[in-house]
Amino acid sequence: MPHSPLGWLNALVPKDAGSRQIAKALRFGPHPRNLLDLYAPRRSRGPRPVLMFVYGGGWDSGDRTEYSFAGRALAALGFLVAIADYRVFPEVRFPGFMDDLGLAANWLIDKAEAYGGDPGRFALMGHSAGAYNAVMLALQPGRFGAPALEGRVPAVVGLSGPYDFFPFDVKQSIDAFGQYAEPLTTQPINLVTPAAPPMFLGHGVNDTTVGDYHTVRLAAKLRQNGVAVVERHYRLHHPETVLALMRPLRPIWPVYGDVAAYLRKLAAGFPPK
Repeated sequence: MPHSPLGWLNALVPKDAGSRQIAKALRFGPHPRNLLDLYAPRRSRGPRPVLMFVYGGGWDSGDRTEYSFAGRALAALGFLVAIADYRVFPEVRFPGFMDDLGLAANWLIDKAEAYGGDPGRFALMGHSAGAYNAVMLALQPGRFGAPALEGRVPAVVGLSGPYDFFPFDVKQSIDAFGQYAEPLTTQPINLVTPAAPPMFLGHGVNDTTVGDYHTVRLAAKLRQNGVAVVERHYRLHHPETVLALMRPLRPIWPVYGDVAAYLRKLAAGFPPK
């Protein structure tokens, strides 16, 4: 039974008929939360590119089972989609949750073919704190125990992510990052190089949780380094950029259409431009 408003909403909304869940609670690491679910198209030709979707929750909460709407929506675009649980505060602080996602990436690279995936095409996507996690993993995979991810990520999608938030001044960032000895190296804005993968960055202009200046600044830094970036701003609040993946909300909010147009090029075998 769902235990949160998002869980109930996820359970009730209609899902994409062109996709299905193909596996659940697969163990990818040694910790109790190291479980992931897989989603895939009902019909597709050839190995499917892999997409790891990382949910948010402020690094202190989150549950993969509440995001099947996202898994089904993204799988319908032609991807093998993984949604993994990862440890959060107070069990771990940075980089513990990132290390878990590195484990999940390693598992997917090793096991994707058995589930019809192509580990050579490995996209990352996240919302809120999950967007931070996805971007960080894409920028420095070796740092988080996934060096095999280097050169395999042709695209990253970040929705409403925090990318430039030092000094830490809210409880969640203080809890998750405040004890780290090199705080500047926790910020994506400081880690961009010309080797960064192309990105789609979307944000709500009405977001009072994570201001859209985070996306503005990261997009500008990517462009300064010659990295292709698509930047979109929507008249939405913080949670709405991920809720927009739900089928009933797509005609109202254009996020899914924009993300789909970006990712379909990858699903067809071509890195997005």
